[in-house]
Amino acid sequence: MRHDPLTPLSESPVACSLGGALKATLRRDLRQALRRRSELINPLVFFALVITLFPLGISPDKALLATLAPGLLWVAALLATLLSLEGLFRQDLDDGSLEQLLLTPQPLPLLVLAKVAGHWLLTGLPLALMAPLLGVMLGLPSGAFGVLIASLALGSLSLSLIGAIGAALTVGLRRGGVLLSLIILPLYIPVLIFGAGAVQSAVTGMPSAAHLAMLGAMLALALLLAPLAIAAGLRLSING
Repeated sequence: MRHDPLTPLSESPVACSLGGALKATLRRDLRQALRRRSELINPLVFFALVITLFPLGISPDKALLATLAPGLLWVAALLATLLSLEGLFRQDLDDGSLEQLLLTPQPLPLLVLAKVAGHWLLTGLPLALMAPLLGVMLGLPSGAFGVLIASLALGSLSLSLIGAIGAALTVGLRRGGVLLSLIILPLYIPVLIFGAGAVQSAVTGMPSAAHLAMLGAMLALALLLAPLAIAAGLRLSING
């Protein structure tokens, strides 16, 4: 069983209490991601490029772009999140640390939840914070920026949790990107509908609290069920 030489053994989830294992897992994932900066910025660059190309391909008319902006921003953010999912467990599989996670006495669902949290901090949260800047390009009213950030912050965490299920099921496949997309894209549809709906309501001056509440409810359900499904998927992929 291999061990990442850049991760101290004292920070290995095997050697820690539950709280220490969660912190070690999150810290290790953040450190590894920061060492692979090109992979870290790829989803953000993709997000920006997609939004930049839409006015060129559709129309420069600000009224039309403002109408389409909620859906465009959400679809681009969804695809950017999808782009980053294939490598969620791949590095751990290659260096042997995924086997350590499976063998550790700590609860695997909680450890994978820490990994998903790291993925969201490096992908979903930056996308949410970056979205208003791109919304300006699409003529999105400034009054909708707060709802846009809130909806993407809630929704992108759900996207990371749901996407991690597909990443776990396909981690053993060398070219599992297409299969990953087929597995999780149908599950993304409710998040997309309520996320874009919240921003659209804010644009038209309607209350968006109901849409945000639905995003929160879906996030709560994903937090409850997704870690169990991710853990089962990893065991199936590695031991199956």
